[in-house]
Amino acid sequence: MKKASQKQKLRPTSELVKTALFNMLGDIEGLSFLDLFAGTGQIGLEAESRGAHVVFVEKNRKLAESIRAKTGGKVFVSDALKFLSSWDEQFDIIFADPPYAYEFYDKLIELCIKRLKRGGIFVLEHGKKLNLPCDKRKVYGDTVLSIWRKEDEESGLSGHL
Repeated sequence: MKKASQKQKLRPTSELVKTALFNMLGDIEGLSFLDLFAGTGQIGLEAESRGAHVVFVEKNRKLAESIRAKTGGKVFVSDALKFLSSWDEQFDIIFADPPYAYEFYDKLIELCIKRLKRGGIFVLEHGKKLNLPCDKRKVYGDTVLSIWRKEDEESGLSGHL
């Protein structure tokens, strides 16, 4: 019974949303990419195939081991908030896809923006019912990509997405 409920919690990003995400990001070759709540690792693996340097964070040990078998990137078995609180590196792109019933969106957003390099992009996948204050919001059926860009230090303005 417990295994069935864990499988139901796994909600891979749809092909439509994945395609839209990478079309929006454009050329990511050589950029640092953090995949939080990595699940099957499909988003980070796609980023890696496009030349990004990917770090995966997944709380479930079995899923993390499965990702580790497919990637040359770093894979951490950790809670996303704990990882963000303890990791010093900053990233060009952060993608997070927490469970739709996730309760710590405010803290997640705050920590992700802190971990972005100047001009970096944070993309949060979530359900349509949740309305977050972001720079841009893209809706794909019941799925939303909320997007933040860390202000560029020189101009003080958010870049366009």
